[in-house]
Amino acid sequence: MSVTFAAAALIPQAASAQSTSVMAVSHKSPFNCGKTFNANNWTGTPAHNPSGSIDWQNYGSDPINGETVRATAAGTATFYNAGNTSYGRWVEIRHSDGTRTRYAHLATQVKSAGSSMTVSQGTVIGTVGSTGGSKAPHLHYEQRTSSGAMDTSPTVEGVTVSLGTKKAIKSTNGCGGGGTPNPNTPESVCGSGFTVIDSAALTGGRTYLLYNSGNGTNCVATLKTTNLGKASAVSAFLEPQGATRRTDSGSFAYYAGPVKLSAPGKCVKWGGSVGSSTYTSPFEHCD
Repeated sequence: MSVTFAAAALIPQAASAQSTSVMAVSHKSPFNCGKTFNANNWTGTPAHNPSGSIDWQNYGSDPINGETVRATAAGTATFYNAGNTSYGRWVEIRHSDGTRTRYAHLATQVKSAGSSMTVSQGTVIGTVGSTGGSKAPHLHYEQRTSSGAMDTSPTVEGVTVSLGTKKAIKSTNGCGGGGTPNPNTPESVCGSGFTVIDSAALTGGRTYLLYNSGNGTNCVATLKTTNLGKASAVSAFLEPQGATRRTDSGSFAYYAGPVKLSAPGKCVKWGGSVGSSTYTSPFEHCD
């Protein structure tokens, strides 16, 4: 999708628009394990702005709209909302070597604008949409150097997408050991109407907090990334403030949960475990 927008109006960058250094961090595709989408580093009239960014688009009969968006590498994610202009809802992740990635036109974000969170490679940060200066659903994606300049030939999954090229790339992001994906997602576990609003990494998996704004219900699911298909210890819990905690725990092949409780306007404590690795949040997400 050809979309032109003024990225520099959001965060001014003094650096040149051309790549000045090699991106040291290795990046995976921003989608669920096993998903293939077209990475389009297009040129033409009007020019793509900024030049060198990728528009991730439909592949074959698989539409990209609503797809889960994941961090392509670990770092600190900051969430923004430009409204009906430019990037729309977007996220910037700063990585350990000072480089950064941007993910724009999101339909949803796991944190509100102005928030930040530490992410691992594969952490869910939102879903694909068409917010801001977008004409159709797609994911606008950038890799920038530590100086803020664009890398005009970004590399994901070991595939370099040079200016003027379009390549179909299969994701290994969020895969388990040996590249095997968990066939489940937090949304498929919790069901229709639920959106991921937070998550936490575990050794061997990840625990997710979801919310259904239509009925005020929270849901927690813990998904394994190792020992997939084999029964092993997994748990998920949810505790609205002032209410009794509900837990699902046992030996499961792929996930624990869903644990659902109605908690409109209440703070919740949530978390889970995979084996001996555990996470417990404070009371949060009170709105």
